[in-house]
Amino acid sequence: MLSPKPWKADAIIRLVLSVLVCVYAGSLVLSVQHYVSVGGKANPFLFYSLALAAFGGLAGTLVLVGRPWPPEAFARRLVGLMACAYVGLFLGLWVQQLSGITAEGVTIWRVVVASLSFQGAGLVLIARFLREHQIGWGQAFGFSDQRGKAMLLGALVAMIFLPIGWGLQQACAFVMTHLPHIQMEPEEQLPVRVLRVSLSWPGRITLGAAAILLAPVAEEILFRGILYPAVKQVGYPRIALWGAALLFAAVHANLVTFVPLTVLALVLTALYERTNNLLAPIIAHALFNALNFVTLFLIQEG
Repeated sequence: MLSPKPWKADAIIRLVLSVLVCVYAGSLVLSVQHYVSVGGKANPFLFYSLALAAFGGLAGTLVLVGRPWPPEAFARRLVGLMACAYVGLFLGLWVQQLSGITAEGVTIWRVVVASLSFQGAGLVLIARFLREHQIGWGQAFGFSDQRGKAMLLGALVAMIFLPIGWGLQQACAFVMTHLPHIQMEPEEQLPVRVLRVSLSWPGRITLGAAAILLAPVAEEILFRGILYPAVKQVGYPRIALWGAALLFAAVHANLVTFVPLTVLALVLTALYERTNNLLAPIIAHALFNALNFVTLFLIQEG
């Protein structure tokens, strides 16, 4: 049975908003890099001035969102937050337009920036979140509760679910390509596409580290460790279960993996409930990603 968590609603909202700001900042980093690499046509002074102003607005947003909002300072903080957020958002959109970047580029750099701006920044922000609650990582997520058993269960669940996940993905791909009035072409996830075109070992190691080490830890702590118990504890266990699972699948932005990832999220939540130790879903998630990564690598090499 999952133990109660001391999460504050306003702290969770500020955490989620901060993660979104970091993800958006990552897209700006990619835009600036693209402008530099292709020699953009926009006036350099205008482009870099807008980029600096956009990053400044996003930095200000992070600072204001990261602080607790006492009632007496709410109106002042809200005005400052809206000003910084709109500066960062709209100037950032202008920067992306001037850079000429598209969503079609498949590069290691793109995956690295996406991973660091979401999962990497998420871990940093979660550390701030825990400090605000004056609680350590182990106590917050039960890392010391029956550690060996939790890790073994996590590994077992990953190996059992792997063929199920593959089957669900194949079924979704079949439906997308054969069902009348749909006939959509299944699209591979960005890391998979990058691995297919990457021939360098440093690039492959980077992708593996992001998929096997960084993503499982950050995503499990955010979705299973924080969001799920927070919603469950206010009296909505079904919304917590399905909401966290659907959100987890949605952030991967891929239709063909949406159903498999939703089912995986439900399984990982049940595993967390069973063990009261977030190491169990983290190990299951990491091993699931590792087995997929190795399989894809072997198919590519063969």
